[in-house]
Amino acid sequence: MTDRRLAVQAWESLFRAQHEVFEELRSDFEGTELTQAEYDVLLTVTRAPEMTARLRDVTGNMLISQPSVSRLVERMVARGLLTKCADPEDGRGSLVTATEAGAVMFRRIAAAHGRSIADRMARLDDDELAQLHALTAKLRGER
Repeated sequence: MTDRRLAVQAWESLFRAQHEVFEELRSDFEGTELTQAEYDVLLTVTRAPEMTARLRDVTGNMLISQPSVSRLVERMVARGLLTKCADPEDGRGSLVTATEAGAVMFRRIAAAHGRSIADRMARLDDDELAQLHALTAKLRGER
């Protein structure tokens, strides 16, 4: 049986660490052409085959509500960062595709953001990073 007190302490430590790292990395987006939420959308879309993802998959990777994601995507379409069309395999769904401009903007910001993440995570050695990855995957039910 799990020690409840230890479980609460571990949760609080995880939550505080996530919050502090998130706040530190938020500065990567100050003065850039993308908000952090727009970056997250482009992260999902550019990783998908042919830089095209189902809108529901984008929503599933975001930490905001489906209506908020839909509005965000519409703003990104208006800015020329994405295109959106009906999903031919699911008439109720939509596909979003990164435009060349969106992909270029994402890659430029991703390089700097990736360096910031690596710098912050360098406090852990490779074994600790692997352990952290395994533990957080387990908490998310991936193992």
